[in-house]
Amino acid sequence: MSAANGSSNKAKIARRVVEVLEYFDDTHREATVMDIVRRYNRPQSSTSELLSSLVDLGLLTKNPYSRSYRLTPRAALIGTGSQGGVVRDGRLVRLLDRLAAQTGLSVALFGMVGLKTQIVSWRDGSRCSQTATRGLFGGLQEPLSDSAAGWLLLSTIAPHRCDGVVRRLNAEAPDDRKFSVQEMANRLHSAREHGYFQGPVGFSSHAQTVAMLLPAETAEQALAVGLVYGAEDQINQESLIECLREAMRHVLCEDEQYPAIVEPLRIAAA
Repeated sequence: MSAANGSSNKAKIARRVVEVLEYFDDTHREATVMDIVRRYNRPQSSTSELLSSLVDLGLLTKNPYSRSYRLTPRAALIGTGSQGGVVRDGRLVRLLDRLAAQTGLSVALFGMVGLKTQIVSWRDGSRCSQTATRGLFGGLQEPLSDSAAGWLLLSTIAPHRCDGVVRRLNAEAPDDRKFSVQEMANRLHSAREHGYFQGPVGFSSHAQTVAMLLPAETAEQALAVGLVYGAEDQINQESLIECLREAMRHVLCEDEQYPAIVEPLRIAAA
């Protein structure tokens, strides 16, 4: 095996390990080999071997009766010790859980990976259109120029660098994804001014999102939280913006007098 092939295989293994870990969420607390195979279109034999290795490493546990796998506490805690602020002490997770419970909508945490937007974490909603959000899950990536959350994250780049980044994104985009540089500049100006944006969630989905940047002082890198819904859902966007503001203010700022349990938000459009 050549050195190049060896490096390529190691990269594939690393990607598949992360895919397995990202599969588990509120909706998918357990997974069989075939669940992983179907989502990521992976070979069954190598997927089975990978899951067994993760059991040996203490990252997964296997139910001998149902033959399903679950994440272990070790998997959940890896990396948290090196983080600060809202990630280390759990406030960020509480924020996502609160928004999902209060609105019933799907909730996404977005971050930047190079020139791409990534869904860092995903919560399925209980009351929004499941058809609209089908195919959305943690780990997905796409260019920053393709979604409302991407525009928000782009707006955090220093203006003297941002212009060059925008032009590069446009130059590298396929013909059907080209955009007006001036229109993008207007979007970024609005994002910097308001700290939130409503628009397409992206990732080949027809869903929409109202996304808001996390306060810069609470996170070590730019992050945005978005409430995701279908175009057919009756949504009052102003209510979602206020919901995001209130949740960030009370959860991220740790206002102990604010009730831990909140009433469901009325988000239907008038």
